[in-house]
Amino acid sequence: MDAATSAHVLFRAVSHTYAARAGHGAVRALGPVDFELRRGEFLGVVGPSGCGKTTLLEALAGLVVPSEGSIEIDGRRIAGETPPSIGVVFQEDASFPWLTVVDNVAFGLRRSGLPAGEIAARVDHAVELMGLSEFRAAYPSQLSGGMRQRVCIARTLVTRPGLILLDEPFGALDQQTRLLMGEELLKLWRDTGATVMLITHSLDEAALLADRVAVMSSRPGRFIEIIETGWPRDRDSTLASKPEFGALTGRLWTLLREESRKAMALK
Repeated sequence: MDAATSAHVLFRAVSHTYAARAGHGAVRALGPVDFELRRGEFLGVVGPSGCGKTTLLEALAGLVVPSEGSIEIDGRRIAGETPPSIGVVFQEDASFPWLTVVDNVAFGLRRSGLPAGEIAARVDHAVELMGLSEFRAAYPSQLSGGMRQRVCIARTLVTRPGLILLDEPFGALDQQTRLLMGEELLKLWRDTGATVMLITHSLDEAALLADRVAVMSSRPGRFIEIIETGWPRDRDSTLASKPEFGALTGRLWTLLREESRKAMALK
């Protein structure tokens, strides 16, 4: 196996149970999960609500310590902290209200030791990429929710992490903007060679962006099937018009339909 297809991340029998709270018993949210995330691939993860998708991502990000099993990145076990090579974008707005758009995007880079010129060039590119050039000096309170989320995405991507974890990053955007942001994300993925894991509720989004789509069961979430999309690396949203795209999303829904019914019964 060459470097392009070697394992970047290994999940080994990973499970997680949330402890009992007042009036509620313990909840087994995830697992067991055994999985290999290939270096440089774009993985989409879909599953019914409450199936442990975010728990899976948080465990990989070092924000949750699994109850059982282990996770390794580049052969090193994660020990409850976020490795510096990881960039994470959550659905919730995490912009800093006291900083302008430019200063928000530059926040992480200014602690990196990079030359000022390199920082400025990266920030300018990211701000333009996200369609925020007219709002460089604006504060988050002056932006829409979707624009604030684009600021958060730019702040993460500008650091060029080797492993990018995305938890419904486009959830606050309209469908047209989601497609355009997806295309820009694909360009960045191709340019940097990063490994990407995208958590999404959108079957169309997963089918369009991913090399492989991992389908999760109802809680406790585990992978019930991993589907190779077969798309070329140099792809864009025009794929959505192809019959193969419709066939893929139909297959994903067939797998998820019964699992979604099970998830509704658990609520």
